[in-house]
Amino acid sequence: MNKQETVSSIQMAMLFLTYVTASAIVNIPAPLTGAAKNGAWISILLACTMGMLILACVLYLHRQYPGLTFIEYTRKAIGRWLTIIVAIPFLCSAFLQLANIVIDIGGFFSTSMLRSTPNYVVQSIFFFMAALTARAGIEVMARMSVLLIISMLGFVIAVLLMVSPYFHPDYLLPVMPNGIKPILHGAYIAYGFPYGEVTLFAAMLPFVRVKERPKIGKYLFLAIIVNGFTLLTSVVCSIMANGPLVGELKYSLFQLARLINIQEIIERIESVIGFSLIAGSYMKASIQLFILTNVLSQLLKLQDERLLTFPIAFVCLLLSLTMFKDEMEFVETVSVIWPLLLNVTYVLPLLLIVAVTLIKRMISAR
Repeated sequence: MNKQETVSSIQMAMLFLTYVTASAIVNIPAPLTGAAKNGAWISILLACTMGMLILACVLYLHRQYPGLTFIEYTRKAIGRWLTIIVAIPFLCSAFLQLANIVIDIGGFFSTSMLRSTPNYVVQSIFFFMAALTARAGIEVMARMSVLLIISMLGFVIAVLLMVSPYFHPDYLLPVMPNGIKPILHGAYIAYGFPYGEVTLFAAMLPFVRVKERPKIGKYLFLAIIVNGFTLLTSVVCSIMANGPLVGELKYSLFQLARLINIQEIIERIESVIGFSLIAGSYMKASIQLFILTNVLSQLLKLQDERLLTFPIAFVCLLLSLTMFKDEMEFVETVSVIWPLLLNVTYVLPLLLIVAVTLIKRMISAR
C-alpha cells in the first residue's frame, strides 16, 4: 500500500456509497420485483440489514488491527498458509465480479443505446478507463466519486419527480400476495448484489487518514442507510409506475424515464439514467480494480501494486468476453449463483477472521 495516499473519512464514505449504489440503483428493481413482487421493498430492508451486519464486522476488524491492510491482519489472525488458502477464492471471486460489472454495462449498451456496437469494443474501453483511474490512485478516485455520486443521485431524483404523475399507489397492494418466500428470495438477490460485496471494503479502510479513523464508522453506516433508502425509493417508484409489468422490464428506471413528456419540451431523457448507469458502473469497476490490485499485491508482497493494474484489467476483459454464452446465462448466474458464491468466498472468510480475533481477545483477557 502506498502510505502517502490517504483520504478523509467523508471521502471514503462517498467511495463506499458510490460502490454499493452505482449500477445497483438501475439494475436492482427489475430482478428484485420479479422475484418478490410488491414486497420487494421489504426485501431491500432485509438485505440492507444484512449489509449493515457485514459492515459492522469490517469495522470491528479495522478497529482491532489499526493501520493494517486486509491481508496483513488476516495473516496476523489465522497465519500465513491459511491466509493463502482464504485469499485464493477471495481473489477469484473478485476477478469474476469485476468482469461481471463490465459485462453488465456492455449488455446495457447493446440492448438500450449502442445496439450496433460490438460488446468487445464497449468493454475494452471500459476496462482501459477503469485501469487508468485505478492506477491514478485512491485520492483521484475519491475526488471523482464525490462528483459522480452527487450528479447520479441528482439525475435519479429529478427523473422520479418528473415521472410522479404516472404513479399509482394502489399498485403497491397486496404487499405479500404469495407469502413470505418470494420476499426472502428477493432479499437473497439484493444481498448478493450489492450488500454482500461490502466485505471488499475491508481492503480500503487503511487508506483513511489516521486522525479521521474514529469517524469512519458513522459515515459508512450513514452511507449504507442512504443507499438502502435510495434503492427502496427506486423499487417503490418502479412498482407504482409499471405495476405487475415491472419485473419484466430490464433497467426499470431507464424505462421510467421514457415515460416523461412535459409539454413536449422535456421528453426522451432516458439518456440521463443511461449516464447514471454508465458513470456508476465505471466508478464501481475502477474501485473494484483498485481493491483487487492492492489485495493481490499485498499477497505477493510487491513494492509497487500499480504494476498489476493493466494485467488484471486485461485478464478480466478476457473473462468478460468468454464467460457467458448469452445474456440469460449471465442473469441466471448473477441472481442464483453469485449470492451463494459470495457467501463462501467473501463473507465466510470475514466471519472466520472475526471469530478468531474474538477468541484471541477472550484468551488474552484472562
